[in-house]
Amino acid sequence: MSDSSVPGLVRCGWADLRPGPYTAMYRSYHDHEWGRPLHGGVALFERMSLEAFQSGLSWLIILRKRENFRRAFSGFDIEQVARYTEADVQRLLADDGIVRNRAKIEATIANARAAADLGSSEDLSELLWSFAPPPRPRPADLSEIPSASAESKAMARELKRRGFRFVGPTTAYALMQATGMVDDHIRDCWVPPMAP
Repeated sequence: MSDSSVPGLVRCGWADLRPGPYTAMYRSYHDHEWGRPLHGGVALFERMSLEAFQSGLSWLIILRKRENFRRAFSGFDIEQVARYTEADVQRLLADDGIVRNRAKIEATIANARAAADLGSSEDLSELLWSFAPPPRPRPADLSEIPSASAESKAMARELKRRGFRFVGPTTAYALMQATGMVDDHIRDCWVPPMAP
């Protein structure tokens, strides 16, 4: 795999930051994480939570605070977060290392409870990946990338039915992009396509 610090690599337009203190972090996320198939309940719960926190904000803000989020939310362990109480909500609201938004904090806890309630017959990973569409050609440019899809709308409906919050069709689609359920790297991007 190429190194994200190599100059001149073609990347998706959103990953082309002007040089600055977070350029390497953002490019590394694009080059090594975004669009790569991700499985597992804890890993997907983390991404779902971070996508919800990102709503209305720059992804770079969330990326810079990711380690703080992991610490604050018990490593996104579903069972632990599902047991959070009002005292934990207050603790999180006082934590300046994360985004201190009550609705998003409470949604993350509610989502952990909904994920824990899935039971042994189906886990969060299986549920989310059941909405992954068949592979399709990569988009030629960013203008061809939708903000939502039929699959993300169906995912959002089902998650809402099961008690999940703050995961509408646009957030669901962003989750699908970030976790490799869809491959929205542009056609000329250096990152090679991955099999799900």
